[in-house]
Amino acid sequence: MAETSKSVRNAYNWLLLLIVVAIVILLNVIGSFVYKRIDMTEDSRYSLSEGTVTFLENKKQLSSRLLIKIYLEGNLPAELKRFRDAIEAKLVEFKEYAGDRIEYQFIDPKQGSEADQNYLFETLYDRGNGIIPLRLQFMKDGVRNDMEVWPGAILEYGGSTKNSIQFLPGTARGQFYTLNPNFEEQIQNSVNNLEYMLISAIRRATAKEKPRVAFLQGHGELRFRETQRVRTLISPYFSVEDITLNDSIDALKGVKGLVIAGPTQPFSEKDKYIIDQFVMNGGRLMVFMDKLTFPEDSLNTRGVVHTSRLNTGLDKMLFDYGIKLNDNYVVDVFCAPKAVPMAKQSLIPWFFDIMATPTKHPISRNIDPVMLRYASEIQFTNSDDQVATPVLTSSTNSTVTGMAPLISLAMPLNYDPQNPKLVPDPENEGNKKCLAGLVEGKFESHFKNRIVDAFAKNKESGFLEESKKEGKVFVVGNGRFIRNYYDSMPNALGAMQYRPNAFNNLRFDETMARFEGSRPIIYGNQEFFQNIVDYMMDDNSVLDLRSRQIDIHPIDQEKVKAEAGFYKLVNMAIPSSLVLIMAFLLFYLRKRRYTRSN
Repeated sequence: MAETSKSVRNAYNWLLLLIVVAIVILLNVIGSFVYKRIDMTEDSRYSLSEGTVTFLENKKQLSSRLLIKIYLEGNLPAELKRFRDAIEAKLVEFKEYAGDRIEYQFIDPKQGSEADQNYLFETLYDRGNGIIPLRLQFMKDGVRNDMEVWPGAILEYGGSTKNSIQFLPGTARGQFYTLNPNFEEQIQNSVNNLEYMLISAIRRATAKEKPRVAFLQGHGELRFRETQRVRTLISPYFSVEDITLNDSIDALKGVKGLVIAGPTQPFSEKDKYIIDQFVMNGGRLMVFMDKLTFPEDSLNTRGVVHTSRLNTGLDKMLFDYGIKLNDNYVVDVFCAPKAVPMAKQSLIPWFFDIMATPTKHPISRNIDPVMLRYASEIQFTNSDDQVATPVLTSSTNSTVTGMAPLISLAMPLNYDPQNPKLVPDPENEGNKKCLAGLVEGKFESHFKNRIVDAFAKNKESGFLEESKKEGKVFVVGNGRFIRNYYDSMPNALGAMQYRPNAFNNLRFDETMARFEGSRPIIYGNQEFFQNIVDYMMDDNSVLDLRSRQIDIHPIDQEKVKAEAGFYKLVNMAIPSSLVLIMAFLLFYLRKRRYTRSN
């Protein structure tokens, strides 16, 4: 009887073991086909953005098979191996939504003969237009090792190579990175930006037609040489061109977005009519305009100068669209400094150079402050059919000047240098002034009831009294925030060739750069313009990514030194203690069970 009971017990134990093994195998088989993870981080850093998911699921945008060849494979240091695994994990997420339309392959560029490797390296480098190699130095077993890796990828779409991705910065010949905390931080930043880098490259590779964005010319607007940087930013995704209206009704035909940057001369009624009908037909209008002007060189030499109004005529049309641009300047304590030669104080807080405060709107969310030099206040006059949204504002410690004010370098002397207060209550949210605004909805023509009925009612004229569908008008009370500084040099034919300065004034403050030891002030002008165009052109697939904020929490080295011993003990003692407790518990249970059986 006892032997029968023991046999039954053994059979039961074997059956239970087989069931457990079968469940584990089944779960692994299911897991190989189903990829799912839960992101519990506060900033959702391990989840794809809504725009990315929408783009990947859209079979019209990503219609053919896309192959991504990543040249980060082989015998890599641990830091790069983790980065390589992070790339693969992100691509696995992409495939969850794109399916077989996205394929990827990790390639070791060091495989093959030396001739094959050299040919591949030349192809990847592509005369500096492709992947830039990264040279590393690290110590292993007391010996210094040099390594060259290719931290990038090549995208193939529709049977041809489209473009490349540079995941990590390359190095010039003869220069090396060392595996230290700074390099690890660079890798972590690249991990956080992986989704943006990948989806941006895929957008460029799969673009069939680029929507047209035109920079208007003919009214004293910023010239090509002054907008080269921002044009370069958007040219991978949009067809960028200059347009002069020349009183031609069809001048803006086929254009989706129109940029009017810094006009200084009056617009004719015909030109305004062309722009008006462009908006009525669903065109996206982006106006960056100054309402006042003055000779800044006179301010620097004389210390005081009068301002005068710029009468372009556009302000009246914008008023009808729901946006009023005032003839004043906003002054703000949150500003950049101004260098004043031959003065007791070489740098003064210049309240007119506003570091504009981003709002929660996707265009400005989570970007660095936008530098607006001599910006005018914007107010909304929108109708009930329109939605008006402030996108950039001044701080709570700001106010406005009178109409066409006098500007004096002595203005900061009127305030406490340690705690300047431009308003009685500098914490009041109501003190914020709108500097950039957006109106969305249906628009009424500026020329409604202003032209003769014979023309307005003639079907062949194509005149629209109101917009056919919902549109967008974006206005910044400053016409020069996208202007880059440039230099010139003659080309082989003797003509002048212009290029932006190496120092990027849209990203860093040039005034502080002149003072040795000063910390640079970082601006978000480039990202702000790029976001404007993306939003206005309804291309939101990367807008959420650029405005996403992922906080990197650095390790407190002092705390590590002070408490390292305690945490080492905890890491060693707790697992060992748990194993011992489980062993004693199992021993006790087996002893008790078999003692009773006997």
